[in-house]
Amino acid sequence: MKKKIIASLLCLTMVFSMTACGGKNSDSDVDYIKDKGTLVVGITDFEPMDYKDDSGEWVGFDADMAKMVAESLGVDVEFVEIDWDNKIMELKSKNIDVVWNGMTLTDEVKNSMECTNAYCSNGQVIVTTDESKLDDPSKLTFAVEAGSAGEAVAKEEGYNANSVASQADALMEVASGTSDAAIIDLLMASAMIGEGTSYPDLIHSDELTSEEYGVGCRKGSDLAAYINEQLTKAYKDGKTQEIAEKYGIADAVLEQK
Repeated sequence: MKKKIIASLLCLTMVFSMTACGGKNSDSDVDYIKDKGTLVVGITDFEPMDYKDDSGEWVGFDADMAKMVAESLGVDVEFVEIDWDNKIMELKSKNIDVVWNGMTLTDEVKNSMECTNAYCSNGQVIVTTDESKLDDPSKLTFAVEAGSAGEAVAKEEGYNANSVASQADALMEVASGTSDAAIIDLLMASAMIGEGTSYPDLIHSDELTSEEYGVGCRKGSDLAAYINEQLTKAYKDGKTQEIAEKYGIADAVLEQK
């Protein structure tokens, strides 16, 4: 009788353990995302990486790549606009599963997130209305996205800068004359200013920095390794280059091995 009771208790313990873990590794972000059925992607409005088309759908190089990874996981994708300055907190709190938005692989990012391999090259540039203003940037008032690489450049150079919610807002500040200039990503500047764009009268400087983009996951997450596998597969299949050409950034894409 005693042996039967012990055996029953062991069985119950196993059942409760499996229920608590969902029968899978509770430490796996990949399993967590598959179980809930949605990959939640933290983004900002950042053409050509993540932005809304005329129908209101999120598109762009990063958006399309994230959709591809979600499909490989067998889950839906949800794009959530975040305060870029709070991206690390958003990940830790599980409000989002990944930051996939032209994110520069800074030391802070790499120390706070589990990051993928670099997939795209970029640089920071000054955007303004008049080339002569570039002669002495120290006299300008800049708009920069809070928590961005552009903000880091402004601080390092000692420029007079005001933080705004997004790089798109920084551009609007310059176009409206509220700020003399902005420091934003080269890929965004190339897509959004100049002839044939919404900001035909704006110009940008040469690159101030050289940097690379990566995807950020929770620290210790197995999702980063999974995304690396998918990025490598997509590069070898030519899918990455196809998407990059669609958004005019083919020259910036980095080889995935």
